[in-house]
Amino acid sequence: MKNTLQMRIDPSYTLNFLIYIQNIYLNRNNSSDNLKFPYIPTKYEFHKEFESNFKEIWSKVAMRISENPINDQEIFYDEKHLFYHGLFIENDETLREYNVLHQSFRVWWASLAGHYSVERAIDEKVHKMYTELADILLEKRIKPEKPLNISLIYDDCVLVALESDSYFAVISIRDCILDYKKLIQRLQLCIH
Repeated sequence: MKNTLQMRIDPSYTLNFLIYIQNIYLNRNNSSDNLKFPYIPTKYEFHKEFESNFKEIWSKVAMRISENPINDQEIFYDEKHLFYHGLFIENDETLREYNVLHQSFRVWWASLAGHYSVERAIDEKVHKMYTELADILLEKRIKPEKPLNISLIYDDCVLVALESDSYFAVISIRDCILDYKKLIQRLQLCIH
């Protein structure tokens, strides 16, 4: 039996934008020692059902990305209202603030400090990850039926438990660096 594993890792526009919003939301109650990026001192007016809406939006978006990774950028650019309506109190002021927030993320993500840095943060681990996963599959005589798609996020998703899905996973930089062994086990569960 020969190795037939195909693996694709992309930093997700949409899921990273959700992490960006999540972190702003979490910073409202974090002490100055536990703040997350981005720290924005503006007090956004979040929807009273923010956490349940976040989980629902995350689930829908992740499912669409898992079905076709091309959906990622389309959702981010063409459906930006989805996040506003579900996560923020709707009025003229919050709409203006949300548009600034969306632009802020776009500027960061397009810079070398954003998308490029997130992708490069795990460069060393990607080859090792692929090799170990391929070896495990060969050892267990598992032949992948299709490519494994992985969406990379810059920070942990605190509000949603990241579960393995069929040939799709969402992983954080932290998973790759600090929880590598668990990550390999999680990725193996995706291939079935």
